[in-house]
Amino acid sequence: MKLFDLGELLTLAAIWGASFLFMRLGAHEFGPVVMAALRVAGASLALLPLLAARQGLAELRREWRPLLFVGLLNSALPFVLFSFAALSITAGLSSILNATTPLWTAIVAWLWLSQRLSPLRMLGLALGFAGVLFLAWDKASFKPGGSGWALAACLLAALCYGIAANYIKRRMSHVGALTVATGSQLFAALMLAPPALLLWPAQPPSLQAWGGVALLALLCSAVAYILYFRLMLRIGATNTIAVTFLIPVFAVLWGYVFLGEIFNAQMALGCAIVLFGTALALGLIGAKKKKA
Repeated sequence: MKLFDLGELLTLAAIWGASFLFMRLGAHEFGPVVMAALRVAGASLALLPLLAARQGLAELRREWRPLLFVGLLNSALPFVLFSFAALSITAGLSSILNATTPLWTAIVAWLWLSQRLSPLRMLGLALGFAGVLFLAWDKASFKPGGSGWALAACLLAALCYGIAANYIKRRMSHVGALTVATGSQLFAALMLAPPALLLWPAQPPSLQAWGGVALLALLCSAVAYILYFRLMLRIGATNTIAVTFLIPVFAVLWGYVFLGEIFNAQMALGCAIVLFGTALALGLIGAKKKKA
């Protein structure tokens, strides 16, 4: 991997790690649905002119049905779920649970696309979810004030990402990356607009909350998607997925620096188990190298 590509990978991880911080800044004032709606609406406004400049609007119109499905599972639902989780759990813990996305992706590919899993990869899946249980066992209270629903929301969001990734691979390999990125944000915005209008906060949100939403939309959605798909083209999917392992590092760092969140020994150990299991499940550890 070239030094420039490594720099972009680290930049992407830093941006997506910060998204959990920005959600914490605005979720309480906007509410999860409104925050997610503003995020995808802002990203759409930023990406549409770029797609138009590259003559991609015809493809967007032609592929609107699959893009609607991707918008639901890759943006609308997970953004609402992570914004909901931001109401009660730390940015660091949300990011660690988000790191289970490759595990869900592998399970969906196994069940839907009949992709074989080696014993080592199955061990990785088991370890990854064991790490999640270790993280959640003393926090998963579904009583009022508990974090159980927030933890479940993060895992459900990661599952949505896993389904969307496999759907794109199976049904949308012929569609341009920028079209997928723009279409997913646009259709997510259209789906979330009606409930967002109904749930609009009675009290005007603060400038800090608006700043968090703006950064989510422009930096963590529009810019991040462009970086992500550029890396996919240049260094391949396997190398790009390494961003999954870096996001919790930055999320924990930003949460500690800007929100004073604590990263304790249990979270550190649980994070290590989740990421090690994910590496096994992806075949990044123990994979046999082919001879040149």
